[in-house]
Amino acid sequence: MTLAHDTTGDGPALVLLHSAVCDRRMWDPQWPTLADSGYRVVRCDFRGFGETPLPDHRHNDADDVLTLLDTLGIDQATLIASSYGGQVALELAARHPDRVNAMALLCSGLPGHQPTDELRAFGEREDELLEAGDVAGAVELNVDTWLGPDADDSAREKVRGMQRQAFDIQLAAPDGAGRNKTDFDLATIKSPGLAVSGGHDLPDFRHIAAHLPSLLPHTRHVELPWAGHLPNLERPTAVTTLLTDFLHETFPTH
Repeated sequence: MTLAHDTTGDGPALVLLHSAVCDRRMWDPQWPTLADSGYRVVRCDFRGFGETPLPDHRHNDADDVLTLLDTLGIDQATLIASSYGGQVALELAARHPDRVNAMALLCSGLPGHQPTDELRAFGEREDELLEAGDVAGAVELNVDTWLGPDADDSAREKVRGMQRQAFDIQLAAPDGAGRNKTDFDLATIKSPGLAVSGGHDLPDFRHIAAHLPSLLPHTRHVELPWAGHLPNLERPTAVTTLLTDFLHETFPTH
């Protein structure tokens, strides 16, 4: 099965990977500008999000993205990824370093990260609400946790809709659905990268972003003091500029 996806533009390939709170629609603010900047832009929904259903067997999201690249005839791509999408990007770049030429990671997850008490408490509260059948409450918990103070009502409503759809899909998951974990070594990643953190995000993701340059020597860290966990939806123009500047420095189209 090919992941639900959109493509637009011409030029070097960019692949946008969404967070686990959202789906590919989270990139709506960046989508047209990146294409207009001279890139071929692809965004996709992981299984269990947006328009991609969950199968009745286990899957691996990095393998799914690689299959999508092969289907679209993309030999190399720059990955722009948010949160859980960043974790998928790191796995893809580590297992297939020849397929990834650069990465921009927004508040990325990290394979093997041990959650803080704060993140663990969030997960426990989310589980309690879902087990009680309070899906709306679980949605609001995610909206309140992951969006920073600069997010306006439209951003909050957008995340609310994406998270609700993801819950609806995942709560109806068929027997046997789930993710397969694969071992890999981040030391194989040689491509340049940008690790972005938000000053209002949970400490887990701030620590990961600050730590990534020690794991990936060609990666630099930038903290956005105003941002929560989803900065591209909180201040879209500022993050679009940050991304296009990184792309033009790292992999210019001209």
